Amino acid sequence: MRTGRIERTTSETAILVEVNLDGNGTYSVSTGIGFLDHMVEQFSRHSLIDVTMRVQGDLHVDQHHTTEDSAIALGQALGQALGDKAGIGRYGQAYSPMDETLARVALDISGRPYLVWRAGFSQPRLGEWDTELIEHWFHSVTQACGITLHVELMYGSNNHHVCEAIYKGFARAMRQAVERDERKGGAIPSTKGQLGG
Repeated sequence: MRTGRIERTTSETAILVEVNLDGNGTYSVSTGIGFLDHMVEQFSRHSLIDVTMRVQGDLHVDQHHTTEDSAIALGQALGQALGDKAGIGRYGQAYSPMDETLARVALDISGRPYLVWRAGFSQPRLGEWDTELIEHWFHSVTQACGITLHVELMYGSNNHHVCEAIYKGFARAMRQAVERDERKGGAIPSTKGQLGG
């Protein structure tokens, strides 16, 4: 089983995240931020990665620590579940349409964290979630998991659709990248013999 479990406690947040890369998209998510819950649920359902996420954060301060730390813990759990990454597809990409919106997401589980973000929002909040934190969530996941991630909003006007298209695209790209490729025979997908560095 390719699973990961991270318990992370600081003076700002207390977090439990569990993932199963070979799941069926089952989720149980509670961060205290409704729209963030919705997006992590979308990630789980469309990646087929089972996700349990429990967060108690200092939301009386603001949403920054909860957003950032939940992403760090998710990235660490994904990295733990991937192990040495032997036999995985490594690369994933998806065009993700949602009504008037089209997003494009491409990623490489390279061990070299990097985020290219070409998207934005025209309103300050989705539900109660600050939209400026969405890019930061993806940045934190990439850093913690060692993913090279490119996110591009090709077009779209409805902010809910924009965010959801990006998360669903990320999910579908991750599904491709983490799946085992039988033709690889368990080899690490790099001519270096390792990923990262």
